[in-house]
Amino acid sequence: MAELNLGPPPTRNPLSAILSAASILIVAAAATFLLNPRKTADLAVTSVKVYDARVVTKGTANTSSGNGTTIVGSTGSVDQDLYVLVRLKLTDDLRLPLFIKDETLVLTAPDGSILTANPLPPDQAASTLQSFPALAALASGPLPRDAQVAPGASAEGMVLFHFNGLTEANWTARKVATLTVDLFHQGPQTVAVP
Repeated sequence: MAELNLGPPPTRNPLSAILSAASILIVAAAATFLLNPRKTADLAVTSVKVYDARVVTKGTANTSSGNGTTIVGSTGSVDQDLYVLVRLKLTDDLRLPLFIKDETLVLTAPDGSILTANPLPPDQAASTLQSFPALAALASGPLPRDAQVAPGASAEGMVLFHFNGLTEANWTARKVATLTVDLFHQGPQTVAVP
């Protein structure tokens, strides 16, 4: 017959359980750190083209017969616009798709002033390209807004920015220009514009 033992069971040292749990956590943290990418995406500007648009409006309007009609109270005007066509390439480095939300071009002038431009909406970009055939000759396939970039894939296209009142000389004399691509569900990606 077995002996009746009513006392507590023999105690085990908890140090071995603590060390095995800690080693499992360290291995899981190291694997997570080494296997997950640290960079969301690669953003590169592949080309930059600048179009200096100067529109002079006189104080007369042409009629269908070709005669100039004077517009009362109008002395005419000069509109100076700078269009910057940036071709960019966004490569997804994550295992998740990226969704492009918006782009912003920031120009720092020599005097330190900062000018910001957002891309023209598709309908306005189409009418602008139709109005300026020389600008349309510089354009290429657009990068669609709200585009999805599959994991490991790339999206490439042109983005048209408009700076009112600037000239090509202002663009050339700039201190720096940066392009920021805002993404849904991820942080913004920024790159210098050459």
